Amino acid sequence: MNYSDSKATDVQIAYIGGGSRGWAWSLMTDLAMDDSISGTVRLYDIDHEAAVTNETIGNRLSSRPDAKGKWRYTACPSLEEALAGCDFAVISILPGTFDEMASDVHAPERLGIYQSVGDTAGPGGILRALRTIPMFVEIAGAIQKYAPKAWVINYTNPMSLCVKTLYHVYPDIKAFGCCHEVFGTQSLLKSICEETLGLKDIRRQDINVNVLGINHFTWFDQASYKGIDLFPVYADYVENHYEQGYGKNASNWVGNSFACAHRVKFDLFRRYGLIAAAGDRHLAEFMPGEDYLKSPAAVAGWKFGLTTVEWRKQDLQKRLERSRRLAAGEEDIDLKPSGEEGLMLLKALCGLGRTVSNVNIPNTLLQIPNLPAGAVVETNALFSRDSIKPVMAGRVPENIRALLMPHVKNHERVLQAALSHDRSLVYEAFSEDPLVKGRASETDIRSLVDDMISNTLRYLPQEWQA
Repeated sequence: MNYSDSKATDVQIAYIGGGSRGWAWSLMTDLAMDDSISGTVRLYDIDHEAAVTNETIGNRLSSRPDAKGKWRYTACPSLEEALAGCDFAVISILPGTFDEMASDVHAPERLGIYQSVGDTAGPGGILRALRTIPMFVEIAGAIQKYAPKAWVINYTNPMSLCVKTLYHVYPDIKAFGCCHEVFGTQSLLKSICEETLGLKDIRRQDINVNVLGINHFTWFDQASYKGIDLFPVYADYVENHYEQGYGKNASNWVGNSFACAHRVKFDLFRRYGLIAAAGDRHLAEFMPGEDYLKSPAAVAGWKFGLTTVEWRKQDLQKRLERSRRLAAGEEDIDLKPSGEEGLMLLKALCGLGRTVSNVNIPNTLLQIPNLPAGAVVETNALFSRDSIKPVMAGRVPENIRALLMPHVKNHERVLQAALSHDRSLVYEAFSEDPLVKGRASETDIRSLVDDMISNTLRYLPQEWQA
């Protein structure tokens, strides 16, 4: 990496999961729109042909006259070649296929356990973690060997366990997890401000918030805009719109796998006093199964959706076709900001400015004193040249700590289960997960775990077959 005239050049980025038909294109777009940073993106994927396709797409985008940022994209046949001497490593992988995820999400329905996402908490999150952790063990070892000084940016779920694994294998790693769920709640507060206070053109980034919690179960205990305390504004809005939900989303959640009317957020605010800061689909999975995910009818009443794996498979086919068109030059990527902050953080770490954003890193007790040391928590942090300084978020209220702790404890259980191939720890993790707890017998839970492990053996270490 070189510096001249407030620019960073010859930046080397390893993209693990470089055949991505989503995150990779978002990064390419953001890089193409910024002329202060340039270099090479090395694309590595176990599906090498997918990485080669993205090499073509990336180089085609970079060569366009309207692309300010000039990057070279190259598909690498090995993890070693992608990582060797890189400045940054981005991890965005799918652990397994949607066939495995179909079991993650839908197998528990036989016990009346429904999941709206299935990639972070609940039975689906646990099984996905068992597949993901061995992959991250390998990746962390390779980073330690080939790029020990690189900054590692993770986008893969389950976020907390992915980051926890990286630090478990390589304690000196410089890794953090990025998630955009907080941005969505900032955007909700922005829209409520504009609607109720008559303000215009508020930037999402100008909604100042204190973030505390764990990934996909984050909370704000402070929120303001130019000196305006947004908690009373939000409280009034919740009271006036509790049944219908947020106005613009009160009906368009129907048939949309990702939209919601924010009724779960509103209910959590009334019950716990803080602003829950993730999509309703994610928030619901961290709560007891009787609360929001008791049945598909109950989910509909809360005005969010169950994202079926069949929908994901159909969406993948659309993205595969788009990938073909982009590589063939039949379609161009629109140069519009992705809304992600990955590039902004990357630039700050290069020394091109300073910024504050929410990240997932191990708790040093500076961030959240009443959550365990080493637990991966999500708070704000200050990014500057080659440095991340976590912001002290403060203690979580005890009523919310009680919601967080079962998941924090399960993160440790599941990590140990994956490392030791201990099925009994998986049984225990299922039994202690709030979606499952008290809703099935021990015999039924063991049978479900055994079947779900059997359904994903293809992506588990051989020791699980015993």
